[in-house]
Amino acid sequence: MHYDAILIVSFGGPERPEDVMPFLENVLRGRHVPRERMLEVAGHYQHFAGSSPINRQCRELIGALREHVSLPIYWGNRNWHPMLADTVRQMAADGVRRALAIATSAYSSYSGCRQYIENIRAARAAAGPAAPAIDKLPPFWGHQGFVAANADRVSTALALIPEERRRAARLVYTAHSIPLSMAATCRYEEQLVETARRVAELASHDEWDLVWQSRSGPPTQPWLEPDILDHLRALADNGVRDVVVSPLGFLSDHMEVMYDLDHEAAALCRDLGLNFVRAQTPGTHPAVIAMLADLIEQRQSAPDLPLCAPDCCPAPSRVALSTTPSEPRP
Repeated sequence: MHYDAILIVSFGGPERPEDVMPFLENVLRGRHVPRERMLEVAGHYQHFAGSSPINRQCRELIGALREHVSLPIYWGNRNWHPMLADTVRQMAADGVRRALAIATSAYSSYSGCRQYIENIRAARAAAGPAAPAIDKLPPFWGHQGFVAANADRVSTALALIPEERRRAARLVYTAHSIPLSMAATCRYEEQLVETARRVAELASHDEWDLVWQSRSGPPTQPWLEPDILDHLRALADNGVRDVVVSPLGFLSDHMEVMYDLDHEAAALCRDLGLNFVRAQTPGTHPAVIAMLADLIEQRQSAPDLPLCAPDCCPAPSRVALSTTPSEPRP
């Protein structure tokens, strides 16, 4: 398949305090989320000068990828500038006829996969007849490069635990929780369990758990559990002294990683007397960049390789979709 360009598609995030409320209004448009909840999430951003790391990390990812890919790379977000529709209009103006899209979500779910297909379709419609055709790569959770990058981050974090306690340290993988109604329409949980197993095997650490973070919505709505804070309390009660928390569900830092792990989970561990070490997200690890370059090359040279199916990761009920207020899904 001949492609004229690569399109990186991400969630987007505010970069200044004055961006926070307009960004959250974009995220929540058409959803039934109380304004009090929006203001609560806005307060999370104020702990970090009103800025999410996600846009900066997208720039870094694109900069690193440009050294390995000869095609022009464009970037558009679902919820904040550069907006995806504006980017597709620019691609059309530049004469791009066909592009390969890569979403910064490693796993299958409605929010992390299917919704990006819908976003691309809407952006192409907004750009008009000159809009390029855009194919989206499937999630890359199973690629060895993604596993290797996470294993390296975990090994680096484990090395910070005193050697005599390292083997007993608990490795806690975490990912953004989703409603059970959404989990039932995709392989999100299954893919995370398999990735966690492969990373633990590569990092040679058998003591691990997969837990969830950043749930929102009414308490009556079931989401994937256990929550990381509840799990940390249970570990402390069981005599665990050291925990390494690996945000396996995220390619790069989001507000959830910074607030829910670096702020809330770290503070709880201090109160519990747990030694807390947070593994880095894969980000621009060389294995991640090599993986993306490999996926692009594979698609160029073997056009019959599968893309995301139009009906993948179907949407759950609108109730489930109305409750996520900040940066869900990696």
